[in-house]
Amino acid sequence: MKTLKNVAVGDTAKVVKIHGEGPVKRRIMDMGITKGVDIFVRKVAPLGDPLELNLRGYELSLRKEDAENIEVA
Repeated sequence: MKTLKNVAVGDTAKVVKIHGEGPVKRRIMDMGITKGVDIFVRKVAPLGDPLELNLRGYELSLRKEDAENIEVA
């Protein structure tokens, strides 16, 4: 299973499924990350966490812990 955490900087991935339970999944979906959305990985912070993403016309910072719950293709 490929997750958003494993996508290289400069690559785009399409969300296949969001894993996780209850509030974690709800928070990810509230940020606009839903099935079928294309996410561009813009950069990674110097210490490796968080990821800086572009999706739906805006920028988003996401912890790697949360990125592990997002399955991509």
